[in-house]
Amino acid sequence: MEWLIWLGAVLTLAGIGLLVYCIVAAMKAKRLGGSEEEIRGRLQKVVALNMGALLISAIGLGAVTIGIILG
Repeated sequence: MEWLIWLGAVLTLAGIGLLVYCIVAAMKAKRLGGSEEEIRGRLQKVVALNMGALLISAIGLGAVTIGIILG
């Protein structure tokens, strides 16, 4: 089950990378300014990506845990 641990680690790192991207994108959206509606629209796109990143990280951590238990 070593492959499951490595697969989970890759998924977790990909999720963390996406989370970092979300942080940078949110800071950029606020820095660009504009009306409140424009900022809200940009941030809503980031929130959707953020939720996906959290899901990918959770699946990766679950895979690591299952790989350790079965290994």
